[in-house]
Amino acid sequence: MATLAQRPECRTEPTAYDALKRHFAEHPESHLVHPNKWDVSRSDIYAEDRWQPIFREMREAGPLHYIEESPFGPYWAVVQHKAIQHIEALPELFSSSWEHGGITILDRRDDVPEEERLELPMFIAMDRPKHTGQRRTVAPKFTPSAMTDMESEIRARTGEVLDRLPRGETFDWVDTVSIELTTGMLAILFGFPWEDRRLLTFWSDWAGDTELASVRDLDDTRRGMLHEMAGYFMSLWGERAQQDPTGDLISMMIHSDAMNQQSPQEFMGNLVLLIVGGNDTTRNTMSGIVHAFDRFPDQRKLFETRPDLIPNAVQECIRYQTPLAHMRRTCTEDTEQFGQQIKAGDKVVLWYLSANRDEQVFDNPDKLDIERENARRHLAFGYGIHRCVGARLAELQLKILLEEMHSRRMRVHVAGDVERVRANFVHGFRKLEVEVTEF
Repeated sequence: MATLAQRPECRTEPTAYDALKRHFAEHPESHLVHPNKWDVSRSDIYAEDRWQPIFREMREAGPLHYIEESPFGPYWAVVQHKAIQHIEALPELFSSSWEHGGITILDRRDDVPEEERLELPMFIAMDRPKHTGQRRTVAPKFTPSAMTDMESEIRARTGEVLDRLPRGETFDWVDTVSIELTTGMLAILFGFPWEDRRLLTFWSDWAGDTELASVRDLDDTRRGMLHEMAGYFMSLWGERAQQDPTGDLISMMIHSDAMNQQSPQEFMGNLVLLIVGGNDTTRNTMSGIVHAFDRFPDQRKLFETRPDLIPNAVQECIRYQTPLAHMRRTCTEDTEQFGQQIKAGDKVVLWYLSANRDEQVFDNPDKLDIERENARRHLAFGYGIHRCVGARLAELQLKILLEEMHSRRMRVHVAGDVERVRANFVHGFRKLEVEVTEF
């Protein structure tokens, strides 16, 4: 494999965020908000953290609504907890397949040559039976026994990161803690070269940003980043194929009947799934915990005095943050659901962000409450056959982070800039400037 200095993909510029920010500066018309007040696909409401009342109004009006016009075309917005569970439980009627449109609100680009579409099949964007075989290949990495095997290593790495944090000065929690912990975990799962682990975050941002993917001017740059990622991982694939099976995810794919004949696009798609799923979601909840505790100091105090609440606090923080705002399905045949006529081919968008604030399920849902009795009813990991395969690992990482913060009597204050992700898919933070004290 080439050395770090020789690999073009090891550059860190332009980041996906910088490229998108530059695009908006050069094309201010991209900021224009669509006149449909219920079009929750627009990214400004997430960047400015003002999505809550829009979804609340939609939930009060009914479980799902047809949005006739949006930058992503027409779609059904499913906003109530019960309705999302119901639709998730009908995977044949509401397809996840990339061939029908996949799992995000983005449309397939039929006006683009097939070789330039950047379509990456992945098992979360497949229907049964293919989904089942590929999911079973990676699932053993996330069993309870596998979590037990990883716990001591996660705890040691978390402690090392926390012990390096400066005192008495402001720093970015996202970069210093959240990204460092999650990229390190991914490197371990993939058997990825440790010195290059930050590439995983770099690629994750380019691969997983729906706003970025909708900007045609950035297609060539994005395609180049994904090709770099593909080249790196194909090199790792070639190495592992010559070795005996090991416990890392690449080796598990190679030695699996369900995945060892993947096309390069499918291999890339599953890598993107595992990287975005393991990186963006956990890292944004790690940041969300700190931000929420600062916003609700009574809950931070409760955490400090009641460490026995940490397991439930993890669930509540996941509910409150909801690091992936939506998943998309495509209707496969005409059907009536909740009194609405949904046609074959219609795009159906499940807004987990709204379901986790549903007043019919969660009392006072806009408040963080680490004693909430039904916090586990959140849908942040999805529901049904596509429920997040790495949910246990995410929960373990978050539990250990809170436990290690508590053992160090660490209190984190928001002390500077707070910058949110401008996107309708990944829901999280670009920057969170904080200062650490003790309680």
